[in-house]
Amino acid sequence: MRVAGRGPVLLIIFMILVAASLLAGLSFGSVDIPVFTVARTLLSVDDGSDRVAHHIIRDLRLPRVSAAFACGGLLALAGLLLQVLLRNPLADPYILGVSGGAGVGALLAMLLGWSHMLADAAALAGALAAVAIVFSLSFRAGDWNLYRLLLTGVVLSAGFGALTTLILTLAPASDLKGMLFWLMGDVSRAEGQLPAWIALIILSTVSMLFSRSLNVLSLGQMKARTLGIAVLPLQAGLYFCASAATVAALMLAGAIGFVGLIVPHAVRLLGVNDFRWLLPLSILAGGSFLVCADTMARTLWAPQQLPVGVLTALLGVPLLLLLLSRRH
Repeated sequence: MRVAGRGPVLLIIFMILVAASLLAGLSFGSVDIPVFTVARTLLSVDDGSDRVAHHIIRDLRLPRVSAAFACGGLLALAGLLLQVLLRNPLADPYILGVSGGAGVGALLAMLLGWSHMLADAAALAGALAAVAIVFSLSFRAGDWNLYRLLLTGVVLSAGFGALTTLILTLAPASDLKGMLFWLMGDVSRAEGQLPAWIALIILSTVSMLFSRSLNVLSLGQMKARTLGIAVLPLQAGLYFCASAATVAALMLAGAIGFVGLIVPHAVRLLGVNDFRWLLPLSILAGGSFLVCADTMARTLWAPQQLPVGVLTALLGVPLLLLLLSRRH
């Protein structure tokens, strides 16, 4: 198949896979629900025959599946934008210290016994502080230094990692499980997902508007300048869009790893390099991937729930290795 015609075909395939993953997420769990019952519930057809199943789908699983898709899409978008910004295939949404700052804020609030709302506020403050520190140290006198940006983020992540270890060491045993779930990711608290969906819609739309510029920037800064691209504003915009997507995902589900790193790679290995297709395909793949991982996290050891970040690693690593082996 020609590369130019691969994008539309993959988009259709990915949309089918998204629908299948959402349906599986609504059907499977500690209590399996037939697909026809799920369809009747989604279509608001309630004949009173199975009110328990309708309650499970509408009040428990649908919000969780929706939150997982939004979070996965945000992480995939952030990872893709950072990879083109830093010209580094190993870049992921957490490489610049945003998750470290949020983690320190959230864990410190848990250690002090603050409420969930205050813990979320502390996580947001930590993430925004990390974004501000990295940007202020990397952008000076109109000069945007990508090497300094990456180095600052890595150093900041190391510092936040040390603080996280210190907090975990000082925390009482009763708080450790909640802290570890936050660090590994958890989409069970799906009440506040509206801001994440708003962020996903806005950021994906803005990114799509600049998809042609991203194609040129991926060829290198010098070539992009030669072709008339305003490189400095574009790079700053990429940084803030990626940071906003990361913060929105963190506030929704904590720090879920591997999605932002693996998903853009997997889509590229399918032969897609045009950002007009790479952006929507990565968002769809990221959302679907996290929905599948969360479904497995709450079914493999039911009724015990596993941290979804463990499943993203267990699923993502062999998947990427398989794609790499087939590519070569």
